[in-house]
Amino acid sequence: MTYQIARFPESLAVVRLAPGAEIPDWAESSSIFSITATAVETSLVCAARSVPKKARHQAPYTAFAVVPAEGSTDFDLAAGAVGILVALLTPLAEAGVPVFVLSTFDTDWMLVPKGQAEKAEEAWRRSGHDVAPAVPV
Repeated sequence: MTYQIARFPESLAVVRLAPGAEIPDWAESSSIFSITATAVETSLVCAARSVPKKARHQAPYTAFAVVPAEGSTDFDLAAGAVGILVALLTPLAEAGVPVFVLSTFDTDWMLVPKGQAEKAEEAWRRSGHDVAPAVPV
């Protein structure tokens, strides 16, 4: 199976906050803004431009998202969607591209270090996937 992948232009950061931390005022949304809280940490994905240097973070990242086909239920786990991430992460692993993955209700997001975004695109294209700039909503 091959997929359409959208590349987003913003530089993103992955920030580690303390468990139960409030979301800081400097956290700005971009094409993706994600908060994941566990008993041991709170992780934040946000625009890199405003993250203070003193904050524990990694940046810059480029975001890629799987583009669901119109009317598709490909991402419906109850309907048996399997292998999507394997199909997309295997080419990256083979090319030596690290990835930070997030999933939303509708799709999967892959964040790769900005300096390796072109390498990621090449790996996906060699595997038959199509990569294009994201279309603004």
